[in-house]
Amino acid sequence: MHIKRFHKNYIMKKRKHGRFRSTLTLSLSILTIIAIVLAIIWVRHDYTVNLQPVSDSQSSQLVTIASGESLSQIAKQLKTSGLIRSTLAFEEYVNNENVRSDLQAGTYDLSPSQSVQQIVTILTNGKVATKLVTIVPGQRLDQVRAGLINSGFSPTSVDNALVASKYQDRAIMSFVPAGNSLEGLLYPDSFQRSADTDPSVIITESLNEMAAKLTPALQASFAKEGLSTYQGITLASIIEKEVSDPADQAQVAQVFLSRLSQSIPLQSNVTAYYGCILNNQPLSISYDTPYNTYLHAGLPPTPISTVDVQALNAAAHPASTSWLYFVTGKNGTTYFAQTLAQQNANISQYGQASQ
Repeated sequence: MHIKRFHKNYIMKKRKHGRFRSTLTLSLSILTIIAIVLAIIWVRHDYTVNLQPVSDSQSSQLVTIASGESLSQIAKQLKTSGLIRSTLAFEEYVNNENVRSDLQAGTYDLSPSQSVQQIVTILTNGKVATKLVTIVPGQRLDQVRAGLINSGFSPTSVDNALVASKYQDRAIMSFVPAGNSLEGLLYPDSFQRSADTDPSVIITESLNEMAAKLTPALQASFAKEGLSTYQGITLASIIEKEVSDPADQAQVAQVFLSRLSQSIPLQSNVTAYYGCILNNQPLSISYDTPYNTYLHAGLPPTPISTVDVQALNAAAHPASTSWLYFVTGKNGTTYFAQTLAQQNANISQYGQASQ
């Protein structure tokens, strides 16, 4: 009889314990769901707050977005300039709106009183500062032409201003083979203009600034690498288009100079693509032009874009490395290799960013 009572009590306690465990599990599940919901609400609130203007200050500042800058680089620059609250929120907004590829290079007049939405609208519409004319690093001459027209100059005045023979008295033209255009000779910077400024004034200022950057010491460094000054500019323009990080640029310069010294084709996509663009052809590394460095040895006949002082210095002062290959992965990082097998492995692992 005691045994039966004990067994009955045991069963009742077990059932109560089971109900308690079920209740506890349900309570924990509900608390977890509540915590997740609250976390989502908080993250969403934080994201919304970080899209708002940094302040109500009506002050403004000029920000230059260089050609080829990544989304993270643009976000970091805006954050450093005190124009956005959060780099993560800015990048997320751009990605959510699917406008990453619409961000345009140029110099912009921005204010901390503008929201992320307003800033992104300005950057994607190319609403450059109206009182400045900006030539951006990595631009082809036709892109410089389009930028000048976008700044308010007439197409006819711009075309007249870009005739190279007008500037034969400029110091930089002494480095240029006869008959060549101004491709690669215009130094990228922002230039003041007024209502009656002729675009030739902007071109002259840019040529003068480029000449000032080509110091005797820089010319001597080019010569030490076996390059004329014009060839140094040409190499710098390829480097400018290939990579943007100064540390990577010096290593890319070493790759190309090593290939030149060993009579290995440069095999640069950006030069091949430049030749395609000149001939209104789809981008291809197999289309034959003098700029296709897969099919033709040595440097291309002219520069392929504007260059800044970092690219010039990289061409003049290459890194002390022994690479023969490089590839910029889809993650934006540049990977170097000594052998073709290592290069193929890097491409297989990291992919290849589109140029």
